[in-house]
Amino acid sequence: MPWNDQNGGGNGGWQGGGDNRGPWGKPPKGGGNGNGQQPPDLEELIAQGQEKLRGIFGGGKGDGSGAGGIFAIVGLILVAFLGFSSVYRVDTDQQGVVLRFGEYVRTERSGLHFKLPYPIEVVYKPTVTQINSVPVGLSAGEGLMLTGDENIVDINFTVQWQIKEAESFLFNVAAPERAVKAVAESTMREVVGQSALQALLTTDRNKVQQAVTSLVQATLDSYKAGILITEVKLGDVRPPQQVNEAFQDVQAAKADQERAQNVADAYANSVIPEARGEAAKITQAADAYREQTVAEAQGEAARFLAIYNEYKAAKGVTRERMYLETMEKVLSSSSKIVIDNKGGAGVLPYLPLNGLSPKAASGSAK
Repeated sequence: MPWNDQNGGGNGGWQGGGDNRGPWGKPPKGGGNGNGQQPPDLEELIAQGQEKLRGIFGGGKGDGSGAGGIFAIVGLILVAFLGFSSVYRVDTDQQGVVLRFGEYVRTERSGLHFKLPYPIEVVYKPTVTQINSVPVGLSAGEGLMLTGDENIVDINFTVQWQIKEAESFLFNVAAPERAVKAVAESTMREVVGQSALQALLTTDRNKVQQAVTSLVQATLDSYKAGILITEVKLGDVRPPQQVNEAFQDVQAAKADQERAQNVADAYANSVIPEARGEAAKITQAADAYREQTVAEAQGEAARFLAIYNEYKAAKGVTRERMYLETMEKVLSSSSKIVIDNKGGAGVLPYLPLNGLSPKAASGSAK
């Protein structure tokens, strides 16, 4: 019903106060007297809008056509909503998990996809490329673990993970970070319980990281958690704070022991090869002397046998030859003076025969 004069006045359609005021006591926009511009009639605007909608959808001007236009608008909006809710996009770092009435149907990769309208099918799109980190052992007492040689060590480490299977991740694990942390802590205690303290502090860090990564991944796979462990990185590995000072003293003593052992090994490595060389030299000289002596003995024996065989063949000649050879050897190293008494020359008793020898003559010349 338009805002008109209930008393049939001719001041236009605005009822309520003088001076052409509106129904709420305020003047209309644009002016103040009866001959100015009047505000639009609300029902007239609604009627005009209905006429335009009927023209668009082909409706007539008869009674009841307004309700049909409204239904058409509602239907158009509903169709647009259903079409919009049936198309969705999955980004490159996501996976689209489609549920139909709450039940898992399929997983879609990146790109545009279609589904049944909401609420028949619903899509969840978790980010699967994001690397998440879970620290373990930072709280007081959380990182204290027992080693295989019955020592206590304080360890903190970080577990990095991401989504491997979106459907398993969404429906099989209620609290992913808590699950990863609990499994990682339990696995680290198992691995540390099989290792020695000194190895954990020095040589076995990479070995422990790889072992924990493999075991955590196997455990989460058995739970069908849909989580991929990308890395387990050890932080500080140290004895408990209460015994740290004593532990450092022990480590210093072990370092001194190793240093002394290294010095002794170096001395042994320098002395032992020299002694072995001398021993080898003496052994080689003895072997050479033995070979020489044996060869000489064998040669003498062979020579004796050869002479013996000749002696048996001609005893007189052999005896004379042996006598001459022996005398040659004996006389060749002694001074000799040969005097021929058959020539009639006498020898004076006082003649210094020793002075006539070549050795004596050479001595007197000096």
